[in-house]
Amino acid sequence: MARKRRPFEVFSMSFLDCMSCGFGAVILLFMIINAQVRIAAESDPTLRRSDTTKIEQEIFEGRKNLIVARNTIEELSDERVEADGQIAQIIALIEELKVELAKNDQDTIAKIERIEKLQSDIERLEEEKKRLLADAEEAKSEGTRIRSFKGEGDRQYLTGLKVGGKRILFLIDNSASMLDSKLVNIIRRRNMSDEAKLRSVKWRQTVASVDWLTAQLPVDSQFQMYIFNTSASPVLEGSDGVWLDVDDGNHLDQAMQKLRRSVPQNGTNMQSAYEVISRMMPRPDNVFLLVDGLPTQGEQPSSRRTVSGQERQRLHDRAVREIPSGIPINVLLYPMEGDYGAPLAYWMLAYRSGGSFMSVSKDWP
Repeated sequence: MARKRRPFEVFSMSFLDCMSCGFGAVILLFMIINAQVRIAAESDPTLRRSDTTKIEQEIFEGRKNLIVARNTIEELSDERVEADGQIAQIIALIEELKVELAKNDQDTIAKIERIEKLQSDIERLEEEKKRLLADAEEAKSEGTRIRSFKGEGDRQYLTGLKVGGKRILFLIDNSASMLDSKLVNIIRRRNMSDEAKLRSVKWRQTVASVDWLTAQLPVDSQFQMYIFNTSASPVLEGSDGVWLDVDDGNHLDQAMQKLRRSVPQNGTNMQSAYEVISRMMPRPDNVFLLVDGLPTQGEQPSSRRTVSGQERQRLHDRAVREIPSGIPINVLLYPMEGDYGAPLAYWMLAYRSGGSFMSVSKDWP
């Protein structure tokens, strides 16, 4: 029986052929990977480790700087918040102080003006009473002098002042310091109106002192009255260098009226005041100096705004050289705050000239 023949196929691949092809492909892939691994393995691992360490160090430094920057920012933020709080507190405190200071200034000025007005009224009434009493006693007595001292004038032993003589000269400090005994009040009053300056307690006391002294003058004597600050001028205009008779009551009354209306201002030049003594002909035999402190300027005004105590003493020593010898200088000092050298300097002036010295109390005359 004949065998049946298998059909012929154009394409046929045995299982062995497939396996051979697959195995070859695996071997090829392995060879490629192995070549790449060998190339990578041949590079220096120390260089890669150094680069890695450097990068890690940079990262560490960056993180550290970042932490420091964050801490600094937080500290600055806290300080700014604290500073803002302190500034706000200071501003609030300043505003409170401004309000309180303005209120105190208003209250103080109002009180001072009321007190000064009352004191002015009392002073006017007292002067009127003195005038009436003087008129009543004029026929009985020529004055209130306790003891007569011939030659240099009469001396009031109750006060230690020489209130007599033939020719009596009054030199009255009319500078801004005569507005008050305290520097802060002087600065404040210096900016007030002229009427407020004239109501100053210290200036009214000075005027009252002159009024008291003129009431003690001998009837047969002569007088002259000058005010001085940066310069000296007679109280009565047109009477420069002229002696006025005491027995002519109009001269004294006019002089006192003009003195009451003289507004204290500017600095103190003692040299101009002492030069008046030399200009008077004949010269005075008794001088009353009403002053509150050492001079603040000389013949030439200073460009500086403040004067030290030593400089004021030098100005005083230079100014007293203008005083002729043999003329007693009677000093009435109205003490001023901070001028510690004035009492000794003016006491020495009175002592060396043969005059007298009195530090005026608040309730005199």
